[in-house]
Amino acid sequence: MIKNKDTKKNLRKKYLKLRKNFFIKKFNFDPLFKIINKNFSNKKFIVAAYFPYNYEVDVTSFIKMAILKNYKIALPVIYTGNNMKFKIWNFNDPLMINKYGILEPNRSNKTVYPDCFLVPLAAYDNNLNRIGYGKGFYDKALKKINKIKKIITIGIAYSFQKANKIPVNKYDYRLDYILNEKRIIRKNKNNI
Repeated sequence: MIKNKDTKKNLRKKYLKLRKNFFIKKFNFDPLFKIINKNFSNKKFIVAAYFPYNYEVDVTSFIKMAILKNYKIALPVIYTGNNMKFKIWNFNDPLMINKYGILEPNRSNKTVYPDCFLVPLAAYDNNLNRIGYGKGFYDKALKKINKIKKIITIGIAYSFQKANKIPVNKYDYRLDYILNEKRIIRKNKNNI
């Protein structure tokens, strides 16, 4: 049984506060490129990234390097009904501010089903469960796309965002990897 202090709402609040107070600017994305190359070495693929918001790990340097490597990049766009779609984006393309204050590409950009997803989060555990902002945007989108094609999901976080245990329900989507500034956590438990 999960104690009241460990509810998702309380964990979210605790770890978002930690993230704000201990924000780290330096982050090594080399392991991320290794994961992507291991899973997608022989085909064209699209990586869904995100534009950082509210002290999330800043993945913009990864996006710049990925574009130089000719990766196709998509960013999320939030629609009504807690729906999220992914739109192709390049660094020269404009970004719009949505109702949550998050930058996103123009809705007229091409909608795609990415192969690999970089997923921001508030907290995670060693079982690759995550807590987001509580609206279920990523959980819903990842489940939908995973029914259409095989995808790889990589949570991007700081090591201090690790909780002992994240409470889960049938709506939650478990990630394939978590990358923090110290290591990679993956499904088979051979963490590096």
